[in-house]
Amino acid sequence: MIEISSSPTSTTLVIDGDLDLAERDRFPEIAARVVGLRRQLLVIDMCGVTFMDSTGAAFLITLADSSRSRGGATVLRGADARDLFVLEVCGALELFRVEDTCTHTKQESGFQRPASTGSTPSA
Repeated sequence: MIEISSSPTSTTLVIDGDLDLAERDRFPEIAARVVGLRRQLLVIDMCGVTFMDSTGAAFLITLADSSRSRGGATVLRGADARDLFVLEVCGALELFRVEDTCTHTKQESGFQRPASTGSTPSA
């Protein structure tokens, strides 16, 4: 479930549940509504996200890129380490200002970022 609210200066998306391929059909409508509001600050509250795949990551990247192209900023609030890792692997983490705070219960995946060994695999 994705809820949209706005104030005179910001738009907030609160996402609960999975942000994945199954939700893909809703993404264009939501993106159009967010862009139509034309607020300088976009806050994406991910405290309730239980799973995000590459489709969900692409959706977030599209929203942040759209905000940036209008001179705005995008805050990613309460994202799990797993979700941040996906965005980092996509090379898109710099599109977001990351905040750890949650105003409601946060879903935790237990994901631990893979440690960098610094060694080269042998052939």
